[in-house]
Amino acid sequence: MRRLLRPLWVLLALLFLLEAWLWDHLSPVVARLVGFIPWASFKRWLAQAIERLPPWATLIVFVVTLGVVLLPLKFAEVYFLATGQWLGAIAVILAAKLIGVGVTAFIFDATRHKLLQMAWFRALYEWMLRVRAWAHAITEPVRLRMKEIAARFRSERGGFLHWLKRLRRRANRRAA
Repeated sequence: MRRLLRPLWVLLALLFLLEAWLWDHLSPVVARLVGFIPWASFKRWLAQAIERLPPWATLIVFVVTLGVVLLPLKFAEVYFLATGQWLGAIAVILAAKLIGVGVTAFIFDATRHKLLQMAWFRALYEWMLRVRAWAHAITEPVRLRMKEIAARFRSERGGFLHWLKRLRRRANRRAA
């Protein structure tokens, strides 16, 4: 049974790592974009307000901010799906995914200190870090195998490209 479930676990781990990769790479982008907001005093006020809030209120700010950002995109997704505009729906779903991960990473970074003061949130955060480590461990053999295959494709001797060249030469000889 374990052997049958292994591909499913690897797929789930890869999806989790994709989310983690997006989180890591979109957080600085969103931070840079937010840095363009000319309301320096507003940003300062917001940071101070979050600092004064108790942890439970910070959690509310975290969740409400995500809802305000993502809810309009979800409505747009439903609209495009309901009207049969599949390309628009796919574009909005991808945009919502990227924006959602980026904004979540940015907001979490701003509220992390307060959120981690709650024991249940800290336990959830530490569990997610363990899941991330598990995902890396379970996908490591797949990643190494993919590197090996890619190296074969790139190598000139004995590689896939070399095999294709030989196949083409043989076909040209037979045709001549």
